[in-house]
Amino acid sequence: MTQVALITGASRGLGAALALELSASHHVVAVARTTGALEELDDRIQAAGHSATLAPMDITNVDAMRQLCRSIHDRWGRIHFWAHTAIHAAPLSPAMHIDSRDWDKSVATNMNAMGHLIPFIAPLLGEDGQAMFFEDFKAGEKFAGAYGATKAAQIALARSWQAESAKHGPKVHIVSPAPMATATRARFYPGEDRESLADVQSEARRLLSLVG
Repeated sequence: MTQVALITGASRGLGAALALELSASHHVVAVARTTGALEELDDRIQAAGHSATLAPMDITNVDAMRQLCRSIHDRWGRIHFWAHTAIHAAPLSPAMHIDSRDWDKSVATNMNAMGHLIPFIAPLLGEDGQAMFFEDFKAGEKFAGAYGATKAAQIALARSWQAESAKHGPKVHIVSPAPMATATRARFYPGEDRESLADVQSEARRLLSLVG
């Protein structure tokens, strides 16, 4: 049976690195809004001798994600692994100056999408599938209100699912990546010495080793 891995937020950074790592053992379904970046990922996966299915769509589009999950069911019957790396990292801002559009996008991407994706994807994972979420301890930090609050809410929902499925599956993992040289981090720390940060591909490999 083909092992299938779904990566939401696969176009760059940790999502792309996870997709590349998992492609050695899974057929990867890569979801992201940016078609060009997905095609670059596909080139890297094919160069390594593996395969992927590209799904250029926005995770906040409920109908599109519903249809994708239906298509996965019809083609493969299930998925074995889901890694959710899609995030909106709003610009740093004092809480009293948060831009309303950034707030709405943060809520839609980081919170609301999760409330739809888990019910769509959980049946595809079944009892023995695995899901992985990525903690970021920014809640309550100054200037990180929009990102920190919505990311914390995302992880709170993942923790509820983790507790609910502890006995019967799927297995839900919540891991804490090391600081990585990604575009998202560069938005928060533009002057940081990137040489001291973890290589994203090595970090993807490490995180996957934690869950077997």
